Amino acid sequence: MKLLIKNGRVVDPENKIDEVRDVLVEDGYIIDVAANIVADDAKIIEASNHLVCPGFIDIHVHLREPGEEYKETIATGTRAAAVGGFTSVCCMPNTRPVMDTAAVANFVKERALRSGVVNVYPIGAVTKGQAGQELSEIAHLIAAGCVAISDDGEPVRKAGIMRNALEYAKMFDMPVLSHCEDTSLSENGQMSEGYYSTFYGLKGIPAAAEDVIVARDILLSKLTGGHIHICHISTKSSVELVREAKNEGVNITAEVTPHHLTLTDEIVGTYDTDTKVFPPLRSSEDVAELIKAINDGTIDCIATDHAPHHFESKDCEYDLAAFGISGLETAIPVVMSLVNNGELSIEQMVSLFTYKAAQIVGIDKGNLSIGSSADITIIDPDLEKEVEVKNFYSKGKNTPFKGQIFKGWPVLTLVNGKIIASNGEILE
Repeated sequence: MKLLIKNGRVVDPENKIDEVRDVLVEDGYIIDVAANIVADDAKIIEASNHLVCPGFIDIHVHLREPGEEYKETIATGTRAAAVGGFTSVCCMPNTRPVMDTAAVANFVKERALRSGVVNVYPIGAVTKGQAGQELSEIAHLIAAGCVAISDDGEPVRKAGIMRNALEYAKMFDMPVLSHCEDTSLSENGQMSEGYYSTFYGLKGIPAAAEDVIVARDILLSKLTGGHIHICHISTKSSVELVREAKNEGVNITAEVTPHHLTLTDEIVGTYDTDTKVFPPLRSSEDVAELIKAINDGTIDCIATDHAPHHFESKDCEYDLAAFGISGLETAIPVVMSLVNNGELSIEQMVSLFTYKAAQIVGIDKGNLSIGSSADITIIDPDLEKEVEVKNFYSKGKNTPFKGQIFKGWPVLTLVNGKIIASNGEILE
């Protein structure tokens, strides 16, 4: 089947394209990207005044399966991804059982093939059971298709274990994704430590709980030459550490979430448990530094840290509520708010969600090169909509953005040349 996407603003940063062109797709592959393509036997998709981009990639999601299907499944999570404009996701290993063996990784891949609707890349655990005591069988995880290793959800507490993980992963040219948290500093914390935590009467989590592990992992990356990737960076000090490390040539990358770019700790005063996330929402000064870090290249990609939870785990007192935000279906419009405010360019946004994300985990995605898989995200930059959680495909309805109106939404998602989502609905 042929598809011809006509008259869209094609934004493909890896190939340095940003102009009105047509995109021809056949049998799941990009056949041509040019002006005024004629293909009489193709189905026409009119994309005037729309952004036609490489399929967006999220390298940090929690699909919860196996073991916590009441929160999310691969079927529901990948549908949320498609509606949100994502064509590829990397799923974290804090499942039940933990993805620390080839058997669990193979289960996730098989289930994704059967019930998923976007590309799913598993991330294996650094340590067995994510207990931080003994390395997983990392070579077996890689053989099973894992694109990175991480204990996300838990920090690797022992520096010696992290050193060994970096050395091991370096042999396979893959990154170690670090959840930077010193639990002795963050223990029992509910929000970012500072003026607002005092004012709201909630126990604070100091920025240092993140910063000290970022500093440690930078030193370990420098020691080993291994690729350390900082997950969900949130503090000004951590950004400064990463910036300095990059200037010194350390093999380091970093991601930031849409909510850490757009929300501050002040919002926690609503006591809405959907604002409870780890790392916690930070100060306006931290947010400004994160945006600066995107613009100067210190931060390499945007990732949602999609963390769906069932209703009961959020419908409770703030100190008892689970940490996490369901982010796949709101990520693009939330980040588009930064574009609309002039804090980020269209080209930067697309870069951060496409080829730059792909490069971190070493997948051949994120561009519209001739011959590549036809993973395509089409965005209407003028479309204004309200965030309505009742329409979420994700089981997780936990978002602090509920009821807000954003301008700039994904309207069409193609995976391997097949239209998967259109105007907020999955096409089964």
